[in-house]
Amino acid sequence: MVNIGVIGYGYWGPNIVRNFNSTDGAQVLGICDPSEEARKRAKKTNPHMEVYSDYREVVRSAQIDMVAVVTPVSTHFQLAKEALENGKHVFVEKPFTASVAQAEEIVNLAEKKGRKIMVDHTFIFTGAVRKMKELIDGGSLGELYYYDSIRVNLGLFQKDINVIWDLAPHDFSIMDFLIDEKPVAVASCGKAHVNGKEDIAFVTAYFNNNIVAHFNVNWLSPVKIRMTLVGGEKQMMVWNDSVADEKLRVYDKGIELHNRESMYETLVSYRSGDMWSPKVDQTEALKKEVEYFLECIYNDATPVNDGHAGLRVVELLEGCDNSLKKNGRMIYL
Repeated sequence: MVNIGVIGYGYWGPNIVRNFNSTDGAQVLGICDPSEEARKRAKKTNPHMEVYSDYREVVRSAQIDMVAVVTPVSTHFQLAKEALENGKHVFVEKPFTASVAQAEEIVNLAEKKGRKIMVDHTFIFTGAVRKMKELIDGGSLGELYYYDSIRVNLGLFQKDINVIWDLAPHDFSIMDFLIDEKPVAVASCGKAHVNGKEDIAFVTAYFNNNIVAHFNVNWLSPVKIRMTLVGGEKQMMVWNDSVADEKLRVYDKGIELHNRESMYETLVSYRSGDMWSPKVDQTEALKKEVEYFLECIYNDATPVNDGHAGLRVVELLEGCDNSLKKNGRMIYL
């Protein structure tokens, strides 16, 4: 049995507690939050669990094997570090840390202590993303050309981070999971209109091959859109997470080049075939994620969304910040 302590009981904390506590081989022993209101909610919902105001009660407890850090990103480093120093496995909400240097230190510490890290990249456990990975790896799309993502809505404005740090980690982690090749550079532009933090931004990630990736993140959109397009030489995919049915559609559309003797007489023809919507697993992504982490702990396996995956996302985020400061200049990773 893996005994778990959860630090943070705000928006996402209750979901973490519910999923870990309902999974075979795990039980949540304690919940910590500095807010008295949050502690009251935690105790009302989980009367059998211990509730603490001091996180040290969790990270230093001899009864706890794993600590889930579900707090603002500025606190992730210290909490994860102390948990690892006390011999705990660590589950960390996205984004992993507030800087590349912090992420590297946590990864090295986990390896030194022989403990597991999982970064909460929940979307890579959705049925749609898993099916997309299957189709890409199986060669259905052929050579990949582009990755295009839009994640916009009205709010919620964060006090400590900008819109890129808030929304883009979802899409960066999905791209990292789907595409084996990793970006070599990033560029971003954005503006702050409300509270001094960029609330709208556009990010471009560059690869050494033919792939280019683009991300639109926005807190000032009148509508909520969650859409990802992946284009290849053979087929193209659209994942629309805002609709109830047919979230993933695969299009047999593309172009074909026909070369004549002269390079100036290259002809382009368009292929427009069928569209189909593959069946995808509807299991709650977070449930699959926590089950997977427990399997990794029991089997001494490395999670696909481990500290190194978290570090790669933070490298992109930090690169975006540097590009913003330099008026959109390309930053090499």
